[in-house]
Amino acid sequence: MSLLDPVTAFALSFALLALMIYRRVSIGIALVSAAVFMGVLSMDLMSVANVVYMTTRDSTTVSLVLVTFGIMLLTLLYRETEALKYLSRSFRSLLKNPKLVVSVLPAIVGLLPVPGGALMSAPLVEVEAEKLGLQKERKAFVNIWFRHIIFPIYPMSQVLILAAALTGVPIISLVISQVPIVVAMIFLGYFLVLRNADAASGVTQSISFGSSLKDLAVFFSPILVMILAVVVLGTDVSVAALIGIVLLLLITRPSRKLLPRVILNPSVYKIALAAYGAMLLRSVTEESGISEILGQAVTGSNMSEILLLLTIPAALAFFLGSPTGGIALSVPIISSIVTFNVPSAGLLFTSAYLGYVAAPTHLCLVLTADYFKCSLSRVYKILAPSIAVIFAVAFLVYYALQ
Repeated sequence: MSLLDPVTAFALSFALLALMIYRRVSIGIALVSAAVFMGVLSMDLMSVANVVYMTTRDSTTVSLVLVTFGIMLLTLLYRETEALKYLSRSFRSLLKNPKLVVSVLPAIVGLLPVPGGALMSAPLVEVEAEKLGLQKERKAFVNIWFRHIIFPIYPMSQVLILAAALTGVPIISLVISQVPIVVAMIFLGYFLVLRNADAASGVTQSISFGSSLKDLAVFFSPILVMILAVVVLGTDVSVAALIGIVLLLLITRPSRKLLPRVILNPSVYKIALAAYGAMLLRSVTEESGISEILGQAVTGSNMSEILLLLTIPAALAFFLGSPTGGIALSVPIISSIVTFNVPSAGLLFTSAYLGYVAAPTHLCLVLTADYFKCSLSRVYKILAPSIAVIFAVAFLVYYALQ
């Protein structure tokens, strides 16, 4: 026997999730807590236990958790072995042009998706942005914008993998659908901030072309091999992540003390728990009947499919400050109305992604503004209209793919 009606249970669970994220509780703990709380309020305990059991042994859930675990492990290995430092230095030396450096380096660091990761690229951006004479808020915008620009087309992105898993759309199809979004973001970022910036003359770092090219080839190879394995060979993402880890270990040959430290790092398990929590939240929302009730309510509002896909994922991701939470909640809500295919899944992902980028609880945004010592309001003067333009592009892409 349920304690509350499903809608009230959903509202209270959403409030709990939002509160925990606001209080900086790990997203994994927050998602699992909200899912269990929702289940206890809307179902009997035996049903809750059954949903947890079925979700835990579900092949999609297991695959998603393994992928997320592997990618986070690779991310930490890049950082702890200083491979990221050599990779960034090689790009800076080869590109030379400050405009290219401030746009490419954050994207390269973005290949390693860690919470607050924009703080890793901020010092790299600052050096080159000074040469361009950019104001503080423009430095912050460049770091945020180009740091996240790679996510929509990066097949190893946890959020993209989650969206593919929940909607049942092949991840490569999702990646292809996001290419116009990324192209639009590149052009917008360049014309808005970098086009009229002039580089001041200065002393460049004296690293030979050959040495830089060698470092790039060596330290970028684990990421490149992973991408090629997924895109070209169709390898399972979890297997590709394992290949990348093994290759990086062979390249860097870390000490015996480093590897256990990385494996035992709590952040590896927190991010894997987030993947599990997202799947559990979806399962509880569906099994309790909440998704059907909310779907009927949305249907009664006479909102069009495209409006649903534009607003619900974006609003949830914005208020939660989490694309994972936004996608995990929005899919079961609108799945009774929307038949997920490449256009609809792509628009859902883009909406959640943009809502997250603009969220005031987005850790990268807060840390970047703090690093460059500028207020969020000044950053939003550039970021908000940019987000609006990309939403318009996403709208056009959706119709073009129909």
